Amino acid sequence: MKNKILIVSGGISKERLISLDTGLQVSKELIKNFYHVKISEPNNNLENTIKKFKPDVIFNALHGQFGEDGYIQTILERFKIPYTHSGVIPSAIAMDKEISKKLFIKHKINTPKFLTHSFDIKNSQLLKAIYSKLKFPVVVKPLNEGSSVNVFICNKKNIFKILNSLKNYKKVMIEEFIGGREIQVAILGNRKLGAIELRPKRKFYDYQAKYNTNAKTQHIIKIDLPKKKLNEVLDTAFKAHKIIGCKGVTRSDFKYFNGKFYLLEINTQPGMTKLSLVPEIAAYHGMSFKELIEWILKDASTKR
Repeated sequence: MKNKILIVSGGISKERLISLDTGLQVSKELIKNFYHVKISEPNNNLENTIKKFKPDVIFNALHGQFGEDGYIQTILERFKIPYTHSGVIPSAIAMDKEISKKLFIKHKINTPKFLTHSFDIKNSQLLKAIYSKLKFPVVVKPLNEGSSVNVFICNKKNIFKILNSLKNYKKVMIEEFIGGREIQVAILGNRKLGAIELRPKRKFYDYQAKYNTNAKTQHIIKIDLPKKKLNEVLDTAFKAHKIIGCKGVTRSDFKYFNGKFYLLEINTQPGMTKLSLVPEIAAYHGMSFKELIEWILKDASTKR
């Protein structure tokens, strides 16, 4: 029997179902390859589970709030057991879209213009700010959700209705809308693994386009870009990975428009489901799902 791996998945975020699927796919692959595997929810029993099972590595398969924002990482640090993906601070920075975008701007990484809205100004003031800095249409999104949860493309007619539906977040981002092509890049440690282009049938690459098999999003693994441009987007993703201090695997989301790449965000715990992009990119570049998972586990055991 190989190493004992504890997979933490599920959780209470809006990405719970995706997390469960990631945990299940990783578990199946490890069990098939003779690892001793246990899956646990990140609830009050997690501490007892860790103490009883005594895993060699903890595979963090959580997505969204409390899973990839530094919260669970803070808990896992107490046990002195290697865990996968980024640590506390990089996870918190990457999950906070405002902080990460400010870092991108500081380091001259192209990203859509934005402003934040905390629901404490008049509608007329907000409209003035949007016309001054962004113009319509705009993208409205929570600061700390993943998988395009509650992301909307808005115009002047519907923006206040959308914002009203998001008041429970207390603060949201309003971002310049960039048309063009969807390009995603996978980084594995110090390796620029590769990129993939997505052509959603829907308005944009939203939650349904990502996880609904009926959405028919087209995945183009051999991207029609000049080599120089492909290298540019790979280099930019790698730069963002290093700036934030990420560990293990990340996936960066870009828009490509009028010859320019715009980095939207960096994901520190990309999905490992059947529709997930990192395994697809890895497979194209000769790395099986088994090899990818084992690489992540081995990376977890290296010093943070």
